[in-house]
Amino acid sequence: MDLIPVIDISNPAATSLADLDRACRDHGFFLLTGHGLDDVIARTFAAARQFFDSPFDVKDAVRRDGRNPLGYNERELTKRLRDHKEVFDLVDPTQGRAKHYNRWPELTGFHETIADHYDACSDLALRTTKLVLTALGLSDAALADHRGDRTTSNMRLNHYTLGDPVPESERDGLAALADVALGHHTDLGLITLLIQDDVGGLQAESADHGWIDVEPRPGTIVVNLADCMQVWTNDQYRAAVHRVLPMTTSTRMSIPYFLNPPRDCVVEPIAELGGEPTYRSFVFRDYIDARSADNYADAGAPDSQISDFLIAVRAGITSGVRPAM
Repeated sequence: MDLIPVIDISNPAATSLADLDRACRDHGFFLLTGHGLDDVIARTFAAARQFFDSPFDVKDAVRRDGRNPLGYNERELTKRLRDHKEVFDLVDPTQGRAKHYNRWPELTGFHETIADHYDACSDLALRTTKLVLTALGLSDAALADHRGDRTTSNMRLNHYTLGDPVPESERDGLAALADVALGHHTDLGLITLLIQDDVGGLQAESADHGWIDVEPRPGTIVVNLADCMQVWTNDQYRAAVHRVLPMTTSTRMSIPYFLNPPRDCVVEPIAELGGEPTYRSFVFRDYIDARSADNYADAGAPDSQISDFLIAVRAGITSGVRPAM
């Protein structure tokens, strides 16, 4: 049995939902086909390549800073160590707050292409969340009450470099570079839709098999579960612990869309699932603020995790990020 199942979202069969259920309980990853986004994805990859291949001053003009977390950055931290990548971040381009925070480079067609991708992924992410919760056996009423919100979600362009993305002359005083391209972590929202190129390097931590490769497959979109989905399912489904290995012969590009709950949503185990709740309730706004506080600069302590909200740890179940194997 394939450890990372492929699910046709246009026609999910009972057997594929059973495979999805097993994967969500073990490592939190699966692949989607039947999404209809091939043309959108091709245009987005072309736009992302155009941006990362641009002269430094084009990227530097949209650099993030301590007051605005969006735009370009090549000095991001994961677990207080620098990643081997440069990124471009944005929020929903249709919302009013985006006018104050989104930063767009002076590249023809870039804004429009990325906005189209955000629209397409917003719709697909809501459908995929419903699919995940359906595999868990929730009622229609519970499905209606547990949805993501595109206005609190975000999107990123990733370019994994060969070696340190920061020029040697500018590294003084920076945090140390990690020994992997992206350190092991979980995402903080509900699910992540990830478009990756054909280079590879993404790994998931399986409870039963240790680190496994999430190999690129043409025409598929990678899906991984995130922290709030683990809380909703009361540890039945697992927020995916994942990492990216260093690039050795070629750079890598990936484009994640992070679906989050509404900003003021109270996140807690879904009552319909029964049993004693493993987590106490928390407001998503507070969690996202605490979790992202050290992305721009080292806060001097580990970032927040859902394990901070544990009431108790059930025997045989581990919550939050586990140590890398």
